[in-house]
This record gives sequence, C-alpha cells and structure tokens, in this order.
Amino acid sequence: MTQWHKPVAGFQYQSRSLDVSAQTQAERLTACGIDPAIFGEEVDPAFFIGLAIHAGIDSGIGAEGNINMLQRLAVHRPARLGETLTVKGEIKSVTAVPRGQRVETDVWFEDLTGERVISCPRTSLRPQAQAQSKSGAGDKPQPVVGDVAALVLHDTYQLTPDRVKSYSVEGNSIHYEQEAAERAGFRAPLIGGGMGVHYLTAQMWQDRRPSFFDASIYFRRPIFWDEAVQVGVIEDGGNWSGMGLLKLPLSAERVGTSSEVAKVGTELSIADYRLA
Repeated sequence: MTQWHKPVAGFQYQSRSLDVSAQTQAERLTACGIDPAIFGEEVDPAFFIGLAIHAGIDSGIGAEGNINMLQRLAVHRPARLGETLTVKGEIKSVTAVPRGQRVETDVWFEDLTGERVISCPRTSLRPQAQAQSKSGAGDKPQPVVGDVAALVLHDTYQLTPDRVKSYSVEGNSIHYEQEAAERAGFRAPLIGGGMGVHYLTAQMWQDRRPSFFDASIYFRRPIFWDEAVQVGVIEDGGNWSGMGLLKLPLSAERVGTSSEVAKVGTELSIADYRLA
C-alpha cells in the first residue's frame, strides 16, 4: 500500500525505470482520435506529462483533485517506443494561495547513459475544501494567444465521455467521474492536461517534426469531456512561435465559422524548436 506524504519543498521522488510501448501509444492516441502513425517509432512527448505526475503518485504524492496549471516540456531528443528511461524528480516549492497550495515540481527522464531525454517541470494547484476562495492560484503569465482570430487553424476533434474515459482510465477521477468533477467545482469531467497536449504535439509531428523543442504550456481553461477542440498555430514568417487548443462552441461541425467565439483552453509558447 502506498504511503502518502504531504508535499514539501525538497521531497525527492523515487527513481524508477519505464518505457512507452507501441501498444500503449496506439491505444491512448486512438482514444484521442489521433492516428498513431503520425509519430512513427517515436514517443509522443505529451505522454511524459502524465508519466511525470505518476512518478509523484508512485512516490507517495497524491494527485486526486489536483489541477495542472503550467507545464514546461523540453524534448532534448525524441524518445523511442520501447526505450528504457529512468524518471527522477523533486518538489521545488509549496506555496499557500487562496484556493489551496501551489506546488512546483521538477521531473525529468534519463536514458541508460544518464543523459536527459525529456524534462517536465510543472506547476499545479492542490485545491483545499476549507479554502476561503474558489479563485486565486498565484500569478498568471501573460497569454500566448493574444488574438484567437489571428491563429492559423488546423485539425479539429470532437471529445466524448467514452473517449476521455478510455484515455483517463487511471489516476485523477475528475477526468472520468461526474461526482468527482462536481466536488472539484466543475460542471463535468475535464480532460487531463497531457491529453490536451497530444493534439498540439500531433500537429507538430504531422507538419514540422522536431528533433528538439522547448515549450511552456499554460492550462488556461478546463476542457470538458463533451466539447470540440481545434488546434491553432501562431505563425511568424513560416516559423511557429506558439499554439493554442481552442474550445469550440457546440460542435466540431461549426469549426469553419466559430473561431471568433472560440476560447483558448490550452496554449503553448515555443522557446526553441529544431526541425528533424
């Protein structure tokens, strides 16, 4: 039985070995509505967001009810399907905020030579039932997507409860149980941060496959399990400087006319990007 710990600065995660198999990737991406063939023999780096969270759970830091806020995802090189990696991490800080606790963690994945392959520093909110406010989780960075209408629009996906349940079969129940979502203050279950990022990385690999990238991901609004989403890109002279996962009104069929009323659910700011 797992021994649970309160998050405190300096807490070290237990190191362990893991890999992402071709079967796991195919099953999870198919649940998202994404063609696994887009990634070839490489691991979709969005998987490491969830794996980093599970590294905390395996070390005794609970994730139930937690909300992803900010996520850095640095791909030093693409990981290969079935490649053995070692996950390591620590809690950097724990800060009281009106809604509970803001927790900063640093998690990374090394190959057998000890070289970093993926880095996943993260900021999350641990809501507390006795908190005096339902808002306020600390300072927010400036938006990446200043004007939704200026985005170059790409692929659209219709989420469904069955798809989200299939993807979120383990872990935080706010992603697959109505009552758990309502207890956390949401109208319905919401997709996990990593699930939303799959749609952004799939667009990267489909159009501009990288050999390296360093990006910061901001979870601006919850994306619920019955919404439609669309990928938008900020293009500057042929280069991509940012991306947004848009929450579309009503249904994906209205994609062509709805960008002016779509809202950004998740956005990604690209600090560095090298094409393969």
